[in-house]
Amino acid sequence: MADAAIDSLDIAILGAVLVGSGIYWFKDKLLGSSSSPKTSIAKQPLVPMQKPNAPALKINKIAKKTRDFVEKMKETDKTVIFFYGSQTGTAEDYAARLAKEGTQRYNLKTMTADLEDYDMNLLDTLPADHLAVFVLATYGEGEPTDNAVDFWEHLVSGEDVPEFSVGDYEDADKPLSHLHFVMFGLGNKTYEHYNSVCRRVDEKLQALGATRIGERGEGDDDGSLEEDFLSWKDDMWKAACDFLGIDFLAGNSGPRQATYKIQEHTPEEVEGLKKVYYGEHQEPKFMLGSRPTYDSKNPYSAPIAVSRELFAVSANRHCLHMEVDISGSGITYQAGDHIAVWPVNAEHEVNKLATVLRIADKLDTVLTVSNTDPASTKLPFPVPTTYRTILRNYVDITAPPSRAFIGQLTPFAPTGAASKLFALWGQDKEAFRINVADARRSLGTVLEKILGVGQSMEIPFDLLIESIPRLQARYYSISSSAKAHPTSIHLTAVVLDYKPDVAPEETVYGLATNFLHNCHGRINQSGPVEPKYEISGPNGLHLIGETGVKIPIHVRHSNFKLPRNSALPIIMIGPGTGVAPFRGFVQDRAQDVKNGKKVGATVLFFGCRREDEDYLYKDEWPELMKDIEGAQVITAFSRQPGVPKTYVQHRMNEHKELIWDLIHKQGGYFYVCGDAKNMAREVNHKLIEIAMSVGEMSEEKAMTYVKELRGRGRYEEDVWS
Repeated sequence: MADAAIDSLDIAILGAVLVGSGIYWFKDKLLGSSSSPKTSIAKQPLVPMQKPNAPALKINKIAKKTRDFVEKMKETDKTVIFFYGSQTGTAEDYAARLAKEGTQRYNLKTMTADLEDYDMNLLDTLPADHLAVFVLATYGEGEPTDNAVDFWEHLVSGEDVPEFSVGDYEDADKPLSHLHFVMFGLGNKTYEHYNSVCRRVDEKLQALGATRIGERGEGDDDGSLEEDFLSWKDDMWKAACDFLGIDFLAGNSGPRQATYKIQEHTPEEVEGLKKVYYGEHQEPKFMLGSRPTYDSKNPYSAPIAVSRELFAVSANRHCLHMEVDISGSGITYQAGDHIAVWPVNAEHEVNKLATVLRIADKLDTVLTVSNTDPASTKLPFPVPTTYRTILRNYVDITAPPSRAFIGQLTPFAPTGAASKLFALWGQDKEAFRINVADARRSLGTVLEKILGVGQSMEIPFDLLIESIPRLQARYYSISSSAKAHPTSIHLTAVVLDYKPDVAPEETVYGLATNFLHNCHGRINQSGPVEPKYEISGPNGLHLIGETGVKIPIHVRHSNFKLPRNSALPIIMIGPGTGVAPFRGFVQDRAQDVKNGKKVGATVLFFGCRREDEDYLYKDEWPELMKDIEGAQVITAFSRQPGVPKTYVQHRMNEHKELIWDLIHKQGGYFYVCGDAKNMAREVNHKLIEIAMSVGEMSEEKAMTYVKELRGRGRYEEDVWS
């Protein structure tokens, strides 16, 4: 209905223009920013047309959201700006923590900034006595986060000397000679391109004349990220204080300064509110005559058209195949892209935390969260909303809380014993690792362990909002091809639950996969699913009839792509759910054959436990591959009765001549999807061994050869830790 309404407006406007009236009407919700968040760095937000002498209230509102961060810093008297490039919310959280610490300890005038909200070609105008801090995550195989793509393309991927705002400098090659900056990167050492985004941005800024203050910090998300961050920031503050002319030793934490303030609303006040948010991410913003763009800030509620179990034996293990309907949404994708699923927190985690924090009796109270700093305009979620919605939809209460946050709770401990434990887990790295990080305990569980079962405490709710990251989407490799399925996206996911080694009495549940399992249970009417999730969505809008359900999604485009020339051969290594993108690849190539294209050899190495239990899409491969010349699936079963454990690396060795022929002699492409820490590394080593044995290369030359395959985009990975 919404699309039809927009089309009607288009027709009305066109008719009005044709008759020369120039008059059109529009609703408030149609007055927002440009429909695409990927606005070019050099562009300003579009401003809608308006009738002569019409009230300018909404237009002024748009104009106030400036993209000139230097102007905003001047107007709000800020001297340090913290830019973040964040995919999962961690980099954003770190930027906010640093800004807060700068204000509270050193009386700095700070602000945080989302990279895509500002024109970064204005970096050359930041005063020399100001400081820019960059907190940048590396996503996937050396890629920038979604909100940093424009900045990356402008600064790193474009010209050797990008164009900035002034354009006339004493040294044309050093347009950023007045810029002083700090750099911290978030990455994962299991990936080849560890922290490449912060490294390359750091290198490019300095090449353009900027001066880095202090050492570049790098955090490893494969276990030590928080500790890397904490150990880096103290030295960083020393260097920053020295640059800013502040006595580092005089820094004083002083009393806590709240970032947000909370206002609860009476039932009478609620009746007068224009809207209360119950899980919506934001109001869709689009220009007159256009449709919303669905992305990480505005997901699309997609109906699940199909949901079925893939494991033949699924009493204890579940693997879901889901197909979500994107008809009419305008969402497009290609094989190799990722689908982002926006889950909610499990009900038992919401209720547990509410009980421990003594707010269980007011979960449905409506409240408004606002900034204590008038210059700050960004809030972590839409308001007004309710306590229940915040805990269920907006903050990540399931992830282990940070060591810093646990330490901050010490003053609020109700007993001396609890105070000692808060202080210990907040200060001692090993105690934190064992009791929180490795145990993967949620905030509610951590508080129960410290306080004791049945005990509770009160903390300022604004502190919780400030300290817990925003609940983010979880990403899955799309397991379909748009050529074969243009109106649906398929995903393949194992429902995760496990018992940590340090706490075998507890069960950790994967947030998004168990959310999807609840959706699967409703669709198939397969009985109650534990843990229980509230999947109905805001005001029940995600439920369809008696069994249908929608889930919020968006698509993240990836560089994990088939070769443009379909005649080139491909080799795919995808054990377990790592096979997901390769199902899309094979569908893509099968469709190319139907369309008369020449398609090269298509070889899939697939591994699982047993052929009769978890051989994913076993019945589909013969049909998909029957018309592709040289197509085959080579299987490896690690727990097949009566045979030795076999993994994909073993099968690679058995078929090393085939691999070498397709990759080296025929110019084929090599793809790996799955576990980064073990499987992907071993596959890489095996390919080097093949280059040595079949290609008769020295070890050094073989390593260089494989590295060059990566550099030319012929060795691609879609892996996770």
